[in-house]
Amino acid sequence: MAMLTTCVVVLFGLSLGVGPAEVNWRDSFAALVDDSYGPLTLVMREIRLPRALLAAVIGAGLGLAGAALQGYLRNPLAEPGLIGVSAAAALGAVVALNTGLAAAMLFGLPLAALAGALVAVFLVLLLAGPQGGSLTLILAGIAISAMASALTSLVLNLSPNPFAASEIVFWMMGSLADRSLVHLAIALPFVGGGAVILLRLGRGLDALTLGEDAAQTMGINLSRLRLLLVLGTASIVGGATAVAGAIGFIGLVVPHILRPFVGGQPSRLLWASALGGAVMLQLADLAVRLILPDRDLKLGVVTALVGAPLFLHLIYKTRRGQV
Repeated sequence: MAMLTTCVVVLFGLSLGVGPAEVNWRDSFAALVDDSYGPLTLVMREIRLPRALLAAVIGAGLGLAGAALQGYLRNPLAEPGLIGVSAAAALGAVVALNTGLAAAMLFGLPLAALAGALVAVFLVLLLAGPQGGSLTLILAGIAISAMASALTSLVLNLSPNPFAASEIVFWMMGSLADRSLVHLAIALPFVGGGAVILLRLGRGLDALTLGEDAAQTMGINLSRLRLLLVLGTASIVGGATAVAGAIGFIGLVVPHILRPFVGGQPSRLLWASALGGAVMLQLADLAVRLILPDRDLKLGVVTALVGAPLFLHLIYKTRRGQV
């Protein structure tokens, strides 16, 4: 935990100091608190600071949500998009872009994405039912995710404006570029609120490692646990997708990497995955700015390129351990 916390702090400092403007580190950090630096102060406060904060907040939220879902479902393949909220939030944003709502309203796009996430939560809870188990929750999430993805493809297919279609495709790749403190203000209440909910579920998730019957015997209300899990995960994923687009693999890979270091205990993995998610997304955002700074490399593309091979490596190690 100390190492992860140190990494988050160091990477946050690097995020503030890295950018296309060739400015030394001392002036960059001084411009954060000193108005006399003129345009540099504006760049640091309105461009680099929001981007660094969003990378830490969204990464932490996605890592935490992935660990919570894997703990509840007792499935290492679970990830935050499993309950369909990510696809529904993306659909809401796509509709806003295609209809011109995103251009007509200053915050039309994130608000539409949040509306899509809320609809997905309602449908998941409705389909899963008050007494449904983990399998019912998975099936409801898969159904909603498939429907939202199909509707997103339909909107792209029927879009009369090629520029809108191009903007939709790029937005769905995920990015933190050109985000402001206002975007942080939109995402932070949802990600922070969802994190508070999920971090309080540690005892219940620990009990579930013994099975649902044993957890109920220990006094865990599984229906309440599932409701809080869905609400917390949806709040995080909805807030993150609303301002950064679709960013995958963090909630899937980070808990896998850190699980051996916490002894497989879900309550400890929640905190570790939050810090690990912040580290991974900050590293990915730094890679976006350093590898191809003039080509607008998308954040979701980098996380997928890094996360997929890493996940395959983890699967290979798991298979070798079972032989």
